[in-house]
Amino acid sequence: MDRGREVRWEKDAATVETMYALVTATLLGGAVLALLAAPALRWSLPPGAENAFRATGCVAGAVVALARVVTVLRRFDRQRRQGT
Repeated sequence: MDRGREVRWEKDAATVETMYALVTATLLGGAVLALLAAPALRWSLPPGAENAFRATGCVAGAVVALARVVTVLRRFDRQRRQGT
């Protein structure tokens, strides 16, 4: 078996999985941000409450996005080590 092709295939698979993790993390983080910041945009709230909703949305969106990237890449690594 040509080890060079196998190594290239593994690198390509890792690239695809990394991009999948980043794209889905961006979409999921954006959805969480939109969901939590929506009350600040929808209703007329005091400035402190608006800032709290926006800040909470930003932090929660970032945490969810980071968790998504870690989860996807760990799952990929586990599957790669098992050979599936």
